[in-house]
Amino acid sequence: EHRRDSRQHMVRESHQDRELGTCPRESPSFHSRFTTLTISREPQSKHGARDGVMGTGQGCGSGAATTTTTLFEPGRDGQTPQVVVLVGAPGMGKTTMVRKVMVEWREGTLQTQFDFVFCIDCKAIVLPMEASVADLVSQCCPGLRVPAGKILDDQKRILFIFDGFEALGFSLVQPKAELSSHPREVKPLELTLMSLLKKTVLPEASLLITTRPTALGSLRRCLKGGEYYVEILGFLAARREEYFHKYFENPSKADMAFRFARGNEILYSLCVIPVMSWTICTILEQELCRKKNLLECSKATTGMMMFYLSQLLKHRERDNPQVLQQFLLQLSSLAAEGIWKHKVLFEEKDIKDRGLDQPDLLPFFLNERIPGEGEDCGSVYAFTHLHLQEFFAAMFYVLEDDGAMVSSLGRLEKDVNKLLESYNKSRRDLNVTVRFLFGLVSQKSIEYMDKTIGCRISPRAREELLEWLQGRHRGLSHPGQALKVSEMDTFHFLFEMNEKIFAQTALGPFTDLDLQDTKLILYDQMALSFCIQHWAGLGCVTLQGCSFHWQDPEAELDVSVPCSGVSGAGGHPNTPVVRRREELPCPIHLLCQALRHRDSALQVLRLQWCRLSESCCAELAALLAEHPGLVRLELGDSSLGDGGVRLLCEGLRAPGCRLRVLR
Repeated sequence: EHRRDSRQHMVRESHQDRELGTCPRESPSFHSRFTTLTISREPQSKHGARDGVMGTGQGCGSGAATTTTTLFEPGRDGQTPQVVVLVGAPGMGKTTMVRKVMVEWREGTLQTQFDFVFCIDCKAIVLPMEASVADLVSQCCPGLRVPAGKILDDQKRILFIFDGFEALGFSLVQPKAELSSHPREVKPLELTLMSLLKKTVLPEASLLITTRPTALGSLRRCLKGGEYYVEILGFLAARREEYFHKYFENPSKADMAFRFARGNEILYSLCVIPVMSWTICTILEQELCRKKNLLECSKATTGMMMFYLSQLLKHRERDNPQVLQQFLLQLSSLAAEGIWKHKVLFEEKDIKDRGLDQPDLLPFFLNERIPGEGEDCGSVYAFTHLHLQEFFAAMFYVLEDDGAMVSSLGRLEKDVNKLLESYNKSRRDLNVTVRFLFGLVSQKSIEYMDKTIGCRISPRAREELLEWLQGRHRGLSHPGQALKVSEMDTFHFLFEMNEKIFAQTALGPFTDLDLQDTKLILYDQMALSFCIQHWAGLGCVTLQGCSFHWQDPEAELDVSVPCSGVSGAGGHPNTPVVRRREELPCPIHLLCQALRHRDSALQVLRLQWCRLSESCCAELAALLAEHPGLVRLELGDSSLGDGGVRLLCEGLRAPGCRLRVLR
């Protein structure tokens, strides 16, 4: 009974702490919201980054991906760990994992080797105060019917959780003689906590410690050795879709949102970070409140990255924006230099030379890999995700600075043209950086960064971007022929900026669109649609050998998504439920919708070898009926079928049809 009482109390306490990334709405069941995070004891440095996530290289042991169920299971050496260190960058879900451990313990399903679990929130500790270990236990569970001293008698049945070790605001170097050796010994709180960590008191009790990578060096100096390190890897592929369904609850909205994210390879890759999945779901939920679907969603990748950045910095003091501006300038300089040199790992000297060794800012953006025992090298740092490095590399070129800052940014020049020309000639790996560059100089981005984050972005690069876009396509067009746009990335760049007038100006000199053998996923089609709607002079569209996809081709069939314990699944969490996806429009819906815009000058539409089917013919018929300027339509090598041709004939018979050539 006492064990049950204490469990219920501790779980109540843990629910009060909501780490960024958990669903902001209250839930009747923790299980219905929790999506399994994958953690690993295998050092990341052995197998490299997964999905662009930069690991700390900290683990040891079995090497298999694991969950909360195996935190205290024996390792490869057969030994059951007494101390487990759970490592993860901000937003990876450390506190959520702690809550999961405590809920499962209360329910008696996991960690049954412990009779008592006490969670110490390191972020909430107030100094100075004095307390013994027994006092801490009594304060954690004031309703316990068993005296604290009796609880502490059986040390092996106790688990202490230190959540957020990096937040401990006191010196971690304490003389051993001053540490506690008895649980009733009253000492300054920092000495009592250090005594638990160093195991001078309750040496047989177990510890679970969560920490950011940047605090690992300090933590290692506190511990006796022999601890197990495990690292949160975030959401692997199958869990990302599960998270979307648990966030939205409405299957139709969840499908729509996940399809949007899955269709954007940058966003989908970033969804490995739990707080980024939360960011994307939050923004898409707001979009769905304003419209019925996301096909015209104006939130490009850059906008979501800026929102993510604002959430990371939300609780930081903004009294001195110059300090943040300087830090971001130096951080973006580091990112840009790394992108140019194909470098994702940075030495401690790189960090200190730029003045980035600021404990209240650095952990939000960089993971630190502490060298293992016997390794001579110093600490090595990496951005939490490769796309974050690319985002900050783009910021390097547009963040405003003054002369003093420029002199300290190193040898790298803020030359936008050099970046663009290098991308054009050979460095196609700069694509994501260039895409973010376009997004950052939009008027909305400039205003958002200034008001929400407190950073100033210069609009000067806009003219250079415009000249480069127009120049690259003029060079690709043959003399005497119509000027055409034939690179899909141009549409991505303009969609990322999402400004009507800029797109009109950039596309104004061109009359033809010509794409060959291109796989057009949903995000590509949205970008293409946006540009076509703002391209008044577009007269000829040629899409030869292109294919249209609304979702991942591997997920075209009905899927099984783990149920969150709702009715119809027998009430069991994670029960697979087979359901039909929301009906999708025909593959060329967005294209035809854009081509029907009011100011369209379209005369020729070529969709050769695009494997169109009967489902596309209703859209084509509507285009024929509503677009009097269209005089030539080519549908070579399609499987329209008799039904499809009948639909086309309806469009041909419409009074508004002026078609002269059908192939």
